[in-house]
Amino acid sequence: MLTSGIILLSGGLLSPNPGLIFWTAVTFVIVLLILKQLAWGPIISALEEREKGIQSSIDRAHSAKDEAEAILRKNRDMLAKADLESERIIREGKEYGEKLRQEMAEKAQVEAKKMIASAKDEIEQEKRRALDVLRNEVADLAIMGAEKIIKSSLDADTQKKIVDSMIRDLASKRN
Repeated sequence: MLTSGIILLSGGLLSPNPGLIFWTAVTFVIVLLILKQLAWGPIISALEEREKGIQSSIDRAHSAKDEAEAILRKNRDMLAKADLESERIIREGKEYGEKLRQEMAEKAQVEAKKMIASAKDEIEQEKRRALDVLRNEVADLAIMGAEKIIKSSLDADTQKKIVDSMIRDLASKRN
């Protein structure tokens, strides 16, 4: 019955109607069987496929994480080795620099000693040459003096004049 737009059913919502319950149950079972035949298999297979995809993604993520950790360990090891190598190279460079500095200082000392010895030898040679020249001059003067003495008589006044003359000659030759 329809009165003013409201449908009034005989009985209330809480009062059971056995015919309605029976047909609702039959309809539910039929829909359930149809769904089991047509939709249940594809839904289950889609869920299983999704589960496999998720598990595969998880496995790949774990393997990627393990691989990243291995690479990180390898990089840390390489970095530690590089640090050790750089420290070794720096240490060897310092040692080599110190050794080179010592060698250069020793070479400089040896060279300085050689230069000093060479200068002393040169001075000694020049001294010998000067002494030789001086000896030759003295010998020449002595010979000249002896010649003059022999040429003249041996009296004291004459000898004194000869010596004075030699001294003047010597002084004039030196200037």
